[in-house]
Amino acid sequence: GGCDGFLAFSTKSDPRLPTIHLEHDGPEEYDNMWQKSRSIWKFVGAHYLYQFDWFMIGGDDLFVLPHNLRKYLASLTYKDNADPRTKGYHVGKRQKCCGGNFNTGGAGYVLSQASLQKLLTVIDDDKICKAKARKSSEDVQVALCLQHFGIGVTDTRDHKERERFHFWQPGKEFHWEIGKDHWYTNYNKDWGLKNGSD
Repeated sequence: GGCDGFLAFSTKSDPRLPTIHLEHDGPEEYDNMWQKSRSIWKFVGAHYLYQFDWFMIGGDDLFVLPHNLRKYLASLTYKDNADPRTKGYHVGKRQKCCGGNFNTGGAGYVLSQASLQKLLTVIDDDKICKAKARKSSEDVQVALCLQHFGIGVTDTRDHKERERFHFWQPGKEFHWEIGKDHWYTNYNKDWGLKNGSD
């Protein structure tokens, strides 16, 4: 099966697509992604929080296989004997930055209903969530907000330690130069990158 629900946010509302225009603090630019994401999460929370168990966010260049994602999320809750409405999950491609771990927005990430509930209680708190900050690193900011509640990132690798979420297109991931001095290598050094296997 596909997704149970889908929303697209844009600078203009268009019911044919459908896209929804949301106001956010600050300018319409990449370096203000945190404010855009705050508006998106607040809208989703206000209108859909109790209609879904899981919520995924990603950009317009993201490719997702919903059936595979559903199956994986079901395996998580089965393994943990947990309910996403009561257990906090933050699922995606984890990386290390800024003194902690986060799930990169480039690969998209998923919050359980319980995580979104918690996020919404602090998303306007400038002390916990840097609510007034204008940054491109919305993915890092969400992780910092959730860490306040002890909700860390989920290790999404399979039994062969292969990643399920990928930041770049398959060809670039497949041929990545392991020793390359690059932020991507540095962010992943704790888990390692393996050519041709991730």
